[in-house]
Amino acid sequence: MTESKRAIAHDLLSIGAVFLRPENPFVWASGIKSPIYCDNRLTLTAPDVRTRIENGLAALVREQYPAAEVLMGTSTAGIAHAAIVGHLTGLPMGYVRSGNKDHGRGNRIEGRLDAGQRVVVVEDLISTAGSCLDVVGALRDAGADVLGIVSIFTYGMRKGLERLAAAGVRNESLCDFDAVCEVAAEEGKIKPEDIARLRRFRDNPSDESWMS
Repeated sequence: MTESKRAIAHDLLSIGAVFLRPENPFVWASGIKSPIYCDNRLTLTAPDVRTRIENGLAALVREQYPAAEVLMGTSTAGIAHAAIVGHLTGLPMGYVRSGNKDHGRGNRIEGRLDAGQRVVVVEDLISTAGSCLDVVGALRDAGADVLGIVSIFTYGMRKGLERLAAAGVRNESLCDFDAVCEVAAEEGKIKPEDIARLRRFRDNPSDESWMS
C-alpha cells in the first residue's frame, strides 16, 4: 500500500465516507449483505479531504492520461469531481446522464464533445463497474476516444475487474478496498482478523460465509 493510498483511506474513514461494519452488515438493494458502506459525496462537504482528493485525481489525470483533452463526469456523483479536476488541470469538462433527456435537445452527454477527442471519465466509486462502463459506451458511441477512468475508490471486485478488462478500459483509483481495510485495522475500527473475511466478501459478495 502506497502512502498516498494510506492517506486517502484515512481521510475516507475519518469522515465516514467509507464505513466498515462486519458485525452488523448493511443490506444492498439487491439483498446482498455487505460489511462496507461507501458514500463519497461526503468528501464534498469536508474541505480538507476534498482538496486532497481533487489534487490526487488531477495528478492521476496528468500522470496516467497526459493526452487527455476532455473530462467527463458520471451522473450524478462524478459531476462535481470532474468540474473541480477540470479546473485544476485546465481541461474542459462535461458529464454523461444515465439516459437521454426527455425534453429540449434530448442530450445524454452534456458539454461540448467532438468526435475523436481523447476523454477521461471521472467516477467516485467503482464496484461492479456497470454504471461507469455504460458511460464509456455512450462516449464511444459519440465518437470519443476514451483513454480510461480515474476514481476515488474501487472495491476491486472480480466482476468489476473482468468487465473493465473485457471492455478494454483502464481505471486508476486513489484508494482501494485493501487499503481501507488495512488502515481501519490499524486505527482500531475493525479487528485485524476481520481483514481476511472482508476480502472474502470482496471476492464473492453473494457468498455469505464471510459472516461466520
